[in-house]
Amino acid sequence: MILISLIQVSNLTFGYEGSFDNVFENVSFSIDTDWRCGFIGRNGRGKTTFLQLLLGKYAYSGHITASVQFEYFPFNVSNPDDTPLEIAESLLPDLELWRLSRELNLLEVDEGVLYRPYSTLSWGERTKVLLAILFIRENSFLLIDEPTNHLDVEARDTLARYLKSKRGFILVSHDRAFLDAVVDHVLSINRATITVMRGNFTTWQHEKDLEDQFELQKSEKLKKEVKRLSAAARRSADWSGRAENRKIGFRPEKTEKSLDRRAFEGEKSRKMMKRAKSIESRRNAALEEKSALLKNIESADTKLAIATLRHPKAVLVEARALCVDYGDGPVFQPLNFEIRQGERVALLGRNGCGKSSILKLLCGEDIPHTGTLQTASGLRISYMPQSTEGLCGNLRDFCLENSLDESLFKAILRKLEFQRTQFEKRIEDFSEGQKKKVLIARSLCEKAHLLVWDEPLNFIDVISRMQLEELLCSAQPTIVFVEHDRRFVENTATRTITI
Repeated sequence: MILISLIQVSNLTFGYEGSFDNVFENVSFSIDTDWRCGFIGRNGRGKTTFLQLLLGKYAYSGHITASVQFEYFPFNVSNPDDTPLEIAESLLPDLELWRLSRELNLLEVDEGVLYRPYSTLSWGERTKVLLAILFIRENSFLLIDEPTNHLDVEARDTLARYLKSKRGFILVSHDRAFLDAVVDHVLSINRATITVMRGNFTTWQHEKDLEDQFELQKSEKLKKEVKRLSAAARRSADWSGRAENRKIGFRPEKTEKSLDRRAFEGEKSRKMMKRAKSIESRRNAALEEKSALLKNIESADTKLAIATLRHPKAVLVEARALCVDYGDGPVFQPLNFEIRQGERVALLGRNGCGKSSILKLLCGEDIPHTGTLQTASGLRISYMPQSTEGLCGNLRDFCLENSLDESLFKAILRKLEFQRTQFEKRIEDFSEGQKKKVLIARSLCEKAHLLVWDEPLNFIDVISRMQLEELLCSAQPTIVFVEHDRRFVENTATRTITI
């Protein structure tokens, strides 16, 4: 049970040691502890850092005040061989088993998982068990960091229903449909500001689009006004200069017609100078107003590009009575399908149903199977694996090892909001989202007839997801992919194959 109060953030400033720029600079906002608050923003903007600050992991300037105890998901399980029941009892000495069983029931998890070693549980079971343990702790405010990674669509729907029945948490997620189903407020780290608003992701996106449109229109108007004022300032300065010259350097035998001519020229020069200064002041004010706009617009100059190869054949992949069998019987029922040039095909199904095995078989891996899977002669494939394991070294060496155009590769990373300072770091020091973007950029750089992507969006921020949607829909490459982000599949796939 959570006592309703505020989490108050005042003048928060924080930067990592050795970094030139602060992650947060004089940030102030408040969150009600009764909210289901979605937390969104580009990879690297500081979402996880802020959660760590709430947990007291780093020193900072400013103030964070709250009357609740913060709990982080996923918490570290020190001994994976322990059962979930043993893990729960170590955290909650006065554990009431019926309460834990109730939470698991709400999460549609069999109570038997409590007595199995944690290491043997699936990703979905681990996620649900850890959340169930955290939600039965008294006076806890949960900091839930990307719980949908590795979960299939059905598991995400179950988790969404469960979280909607709860109150009092911050949820970091990049799955738009999941956020829409769960949250009632949105905390957003933008390019220049942090905002808090009531509603779900769709509400936030609508308001953001309206704000961006207004700022773009205002910026264009100010741009024209600055141009007009600049021209007027030049004319006024020219007039003022001529008037000043006549006042100081006139020749009486040619220009002096009356005794008060000098006073007249002086007054005329003064007025012209005053007008020129007024126009210049208005121009500077318009420039200052224009510079304050567009700082939070994510879509400006961020379109991606891809050079796809065309294959002479229309049908690139053909499967007949295909079935993966690792020796314990068929993983799925025999499949018959084709992938034609220009199609964007999504493989759908629950975790463990064989989707990744099909992609690996398509890429030439030795996967035991029956039936046939044929690819067009000379077909070039760009494969993006689900895991980022093994990525290491610097980006320059990575480009050399993978025969990539370094300039194009880094340009794609920049458009995916990769900071230039990251280019100097080693890949193993990147966040999971940044590592995933490295794999995406590699695949987009490779000249291929067919893209094969296995869960490309794990850890990828929502703005980058929308960029990838726009890319796939505009460039129309042939692609077969596995993804559990419902909104991404709906927006990009021309056809789905359900296993």
